[in-house]
Amino acid sequence: MTRRRNFLAGAVAAVGANGVATGAGAPARGFAGAAWTRQQALEAKLRAVPEPARIESYMKRMAAEPHHAGSAAGRGVAQYALGLFRKFGFDARIETFDVFLPYPKERVVELLGPTPFRLRMSEPNFAQDPDSTDKGQLATYNAYSAAGDVTGELLYVNYGVPDDYRVLREKGIDVKGKVVLARYGMSWRGVKPKVAAENGAIACLIYSDPKEDGFSRGAVYPEGPYRCDQGVQRGSVMDMSIYVGDPLTPGYASEKGAKRLSITDAKTMMPIPVLPISYGDAKPLLESLNGDLVPESWKGGLPCAYKFGPGGKVRVAVSFDNSNRTIHNVIGVIKGSEFPDQWVMYGNHHDAWVNGAHDPVSGAAALIEAARAVGAAHKEGWRPRRTVMFALWDAEEFGLIGSTEWVEKHLPELREKCVAYFNSDMNGKGRLGGGASPSLSVFLEEVAKDWDVRRADKWSMGPLGAGSDYVAFIHHGGIASANLGFSGEDNGGIYHSIFDSLAWYKRFSDGTFVHGKAMSAYMAVVMSRMADAQVPPFEFTRMVEAVRGYWGELSKLAGEKKVSLVSMDGAIGRMAELAGAFEKAYSGSKGSVAAGRAVYLTERALQLPSGLPGRPWYKHALTAPGQYTGYGAKTMPGVREALELGKFEEAVAQGKELVAVLEKFNLALGEAVRLLKG
Repeated sequence: MTRRRNFLAGAVAAVGANGVATGAGAPARGFAGAAWTRQQALEAKLRAVPEPARIESYMKRMAAEPHHAGSAAGRGVAQYALGLFRKFGFDARIETFDVFLPYPKERVVELLGPTPFRLRMSEPNFAQDPDSTDKGQLATYNAYSAAGDVTGELLYVNYGVPDDYRVLREKGIDVKGKVVLARYGMSWRGVKPKVAAENGAIACLIYSDPKEDGFSRGAVYPEGPYRCDQGVQRGSVMDMSIYVGDPLTPGYASEKGAKRLSITDAKTMMPIPVLPISYGDAKPLLESLNGDLVPESWKGGLPCAYKFGPGGKVRVAVSFDNSNRTIHNVIGVIKGSEFPDQWVMYGNHHDAWVNGAHDPVSGAAALIEAARAVGAAHKEGWRPRRTVMFALWDAEEFGLIGSTEWVEKHLPELREKCVAYFNSDMNGKGRLGGGASPSLSVFLEEVAKDWDVRRADKWSMGPLGAGSDYVAFIHHGGIASANLGFSGEDNGGIYHSIFDSLAWYKRFSDGTFVHGKAMSAYMAVVMSRMADAQVPPFEFTRMVEAVRGYWGELSKLAGEKKVSLVSMDGAIGRMAELAGAFEKAYSGSKGSVAAGRAVYLTERALQLPSGLPGRPWYKHALTAPGQYTGYGAKTMPGVREALELGKFEEAVAQGKELVAVLEKFNLALGEAVRLLKG
């Protein structure tokens, strides 16, 4: 699901030609003496296992045909992965859920005048890409759009974010009763119809403008990597800022017999019809518009005048097959030898909008090869101290559904046992980067430094918002998490289209699969090191830096708005003292079940007891997806968004809640220090 350009928050670790570590430094966190010597030997074996040819073979099988969630082909991909996990020596199973997955039926957009035009609403076939003609392709649509048949005058709303509607109001342009045309970019797609509906629009069309995603960037597919004129970005428009997972079972698992909301009562459904279109189909719509020319910042790359409108009347008709369908999560387990009730998890999704070679099969294939490396070490006698779990989730594209339903089903056990959750999504060529809980930053950086000692600088790990399967783990379960992948050198415009194929991937992304090999080796080491460390290798000075930085930003914002917030100095000062004490205690601790558990439970203490205002499913006090950003994270969201939205009494109250959470965190960190000291 995640667009990589929005996903990366930092970069580290260049990959050598052979994709293996170029050196190793002092003992890593959680290891000393003979234990570190053994760990180095294990890691050398793990890094030697992954092979580009095997990653290519997994990708060929998994991306061979369209395999959207709920399809027979999707079930086949899950069964294929299950067989591999078992072959590698894992205790593996498939867990199914019965979830609401609307498939498209009617999709009509037509300009009724002045020059009538019916939009194509389909993507072309290219001889250079045999997968473009595959049967079973899911049509271009937006999941969780409202159904309807509406007609109204057309308006162009730029990116369709709140600031764009402020411009329209200043121009005296009334949105009420209009069909709006927005371009992709500046926010997640689900924000665009949400804001459109809040401003009175009756339907929303979203297109990929060539300025961001087409010929303005370079040669288009099949000659080049960028989106062609009839390429369309499918995707969910679920309001992920409220909750993720099945819209009809918020907060509990969507299994057969579960109580379900009606579609009209589901808060994450869009209230108006939404459809994605190509820039080829958008051009005649833009040409129909009257009114003033838009500002320069609103102009895209099409060879036509960009005007506000209104223009000719547009009819939008959308209907769905609103069925529940079975999805398949694949879980592989190697039980821990000393701490079997402490789980280290790594997941990626396996479902795609169409063939999905890049999104998600590139990441899923790297995970499978990492599992093969871990399984090979296990067959040779390695027994991880903690339980390691590999997961391939289904229905991520619809709204992180497979992972969320699994977390909601197993939440009590996860809250007790899950040490950390590591996630990947797409993997390409470039550098390794991502976002993470601050407590995991030093650990992930250490593994990357061992990868290439020439990159000894600090890895800037950004906060986690939304967009992939870590969401339920960190935001709902309070489990320290990270989202990782290689990217930066494989720009292209095939995201969520029929052209996300192996043919595109081999020509324009990691065609030699060396970065896939690197991702597999890196994650195999991450899993083994977290599993075998004497005490889970968390670190908290980065937490202090993050909290101090977030609060500094909010204090400045509150000052600008003349709002007096509660002081955070005492809580942050105490956190800094405890982070230092933790470092001293950690370096000399031999660990115990209780100490290790206390360390990873610190993340649970960062949860707000009642969740965030208006969206209690989100419980993390330090980060959440923004209500109007989608994937993008808002830090200290209870206070920040209240200030941004002018809810100043709520901001003050949320500041007090935040102090209470940080004090609770300090108690948890203090308990970890006490137990580490023995």
